[in-house]
Amino acid sequence: MAKADEINDRILQELTRDGRISNLELADRVGLSPSACLRRVQELERSGVITGYRAVIEPSARGVRFTAYVAVGLSNHSKASQEQFERAMARAPEVVECHNITGTIEYLLRVECADLTAYKTFHTDVLGTVPHVNAITSYVVMGSPKDLRR
Repeated sequence: MAKADEINDRILQELTRDGRISNLELADRVGLSPSACLRRVQELERSGVITGYRAVIEPSARGVRFTAYVAVGLSNHSKASQEQFERAMARAPEVVECHNITGTIEYLLRVECADLTAYKTFHTDVLGTVPHVNAITSYVVMGSPKDLRR
């Protein structure tokens, strides 16, 4: 695994801000030669610290104008029930994040869809049909003043 140090931390910060930065610019920003910088980035990739690069897409360009965080409680807490729920969420394109969490509910979802009507369909036809779902609380996102994913 790549060692954690101040330079690697700066490399990761810069790549988080702009994954398409050139190696030359990255090296300049972190104070390394281009060859040393490239070796470090390659080691961060090889060791699994950097797991990939992706495009950040404006949600409305994909027709997404509605986002909600959804807390889901299950009536049965068995491993089989959780696996069944997780498989159902993996098949639902509206669910962009699914987290198994601690507390009074089992799951927190981030759901993105076109509008409130599409969300209601997801709520009724997807969540409402998964066995053992006994509590659904929706938190509609009105704005995101800080979102490092975008």
